[in-house]
Order: sequence, then C-alpha cells, then structure tokens
Amino acid sequence: MPPSLLILSSHLPPSFLLPRLHRLLLNTPPKPLLPPTQQTRSIRSIDPPRRPRNRFINHPTSHPLPTSHPREALKRKAFTLLPRTGALAIKKGMSAIFAPETGKRTAVTILQLDRNQVVAHKTLRREGYYAVQVGHGVRLASNVSRPMQGHYARAGTSPKRDLVEFQVRDSDALGKSPVGQLLPASWFRVGQWVDARANCKGMGFEGGMKRHGMHGQPASHGVSLTHRAMGSAGQSQGGGSRVYPGKRMPGRMGGQRVTVQNLKVVRVDEGAGLVVVTGESFLVFRCLEGKVY
Repeated sequence: MPPSLLILSSHLPPSFLLPRLHRLLLNTPPKPLLPPTQQTRSIRSIDPPRRPRNRFINHPTSHPLPTSHPREALKRKAFTLLPRTGALAIKKGMSAIFAPETGKRTAVTILQLDRNQVVAHKTLRREGYYAVQVGHGVRLASNVSRPMQGHYARAGTSPKRDLVEFQVRDSDALGKSPVGQLLPASWFRVGQWVDARANCKGMGFEGGMKRHGMHGQPASHGVSLTHRAMGSAGQSQGGGSRVYPGKRMPGRMGGQRVTVQNLKVVRVDEGAGLVVVTGESFLVFRCLEGKVY
C-alpha cells in the first residue's frame, strides 16, 4: 500500500505555482466528521400518499350522522311507525253497498272487534322500542299458563285469545291508550283509511295451473294424461342442462302473511262492534286481521 500523501502548507511553493487541484484542496475548509450511514435501497413512489376517503364528507349537515343507539334508530324510522295503536278484528263476511248518488256498487268486508283491550306497554328504556300490546277475544283461565295469568292480572284484564304488539312512534302514543283501556269499533272513524294484515288462506300443495295460472296442455290432438301438467322445465343443452332458479313449478300455495293497504272505512257500528271497509278481502273466516289502524 503506498504511503498517504501529507500536505504541509509551510513547505509548499506559492499558490500561483501550484496545480489547480492543490489550490482547491488548500482553499476548501475541512469537513466535519459524520457518522457512517447505512445505505438503503427502496422503490420511491412519485405519487403522494392517498388519504382514506371519508364517506360522510359530502353528507348534508341538516341530517345527523347515523349511530347505533336504539334511540337514534327509532328516530330514523319514526315516519313509518304508527301515531297510535291498531286493533284486532275478525272477518265475518262480505257484502256490498250502493252509492245513493251514482248507484255504483262497491264490495265491502265486514270486520268485528271482539273485546279489544290494551294489556301492556313496551317502553324504550326497558325493551328498546315503544309498543302497545293488544289482546283480543276471551279465553278460559284453565287454558292459560300461570305466567300468563300473572301477566293478565297485572294489567287487570281477563285472559285473551290472542296478543299482538303494535309498534308506535313515541311515548305520546302510549298515553293515548293506557293499560286496561277498551278499543271499541268507534276507535275508527268513517272516511278513515286503514291497512289490513293477516295470513291468507292456505291451499296446500297445488299444481302449476292453480298456483301460477298456467293454461295447461291441449285437451285433445295427441295429448295423453298431461292435460294439467306444467310442461317443459327448461332446455337440454342450450340452457346448461339445468333448471333455472325461480322456475314456476307446483308447490305449496298460500298461508303467507299479506297486507292490503288503503282500505276506506265506510260504516262503523259501535253497538255490534262492526267496522265495514271497502275492498275484496283475501282473508278467510275467523282469521285475525293482524293490523288495522
């Protein structure tokens, strides 16, 4: 290894006689000693880092941000809840009325309210929502369990045949129907619009003609024993050799809950407990109207 070059300024000739490199070395101040650095190799991105997008950045300030509290959830769906409780009724039959001015015939459904009574209240503090529990009909005490007997005794009512909850908007709706109050037919007014909800008539297992209104096969011209059959269930090779989801086939018909909206109250008989509403009802006899409000 060659010896290192040691430059002493006292033994050097004048600066104008020195080469340019030596002049630069003499005029440059000494650099401070820095700690050794470790070189790291990485891919440097030319794009600035992206911040996570806030989905509420363009949210209008007039609407509060959604929260998970039951009280806030109740406020968001307040416009869909009832301002007061509904009632339970039984379909007694159908009839028709004629308008005195025009003579137009309108089919009506006759509903009977049988000893509707408020049994209990559900509050936001205890259950997380507001609701009114309404009982309908009557039942022998010997056919009621002891816990339910205590439930009726606490409310001061007789045992009921059916119990249904009507979820209401706020605590003011609970004050309109205190516990123990009877809900007669006068709870509804003539000209009021109501909704009826109940289970429709169960038909059991039915074929495609009755369940879906299919026309069936021809009555003659080579058809043998397949007059009421549904026909083809799909393609062979062109459709993938399978049956498409949602294919209309024979199966169980009826028995599900159905709601009929915007029924107009045309007559109220408080003495007999009858409420007459317009429309051809889908309900069977002795079937409860789940919601009439």
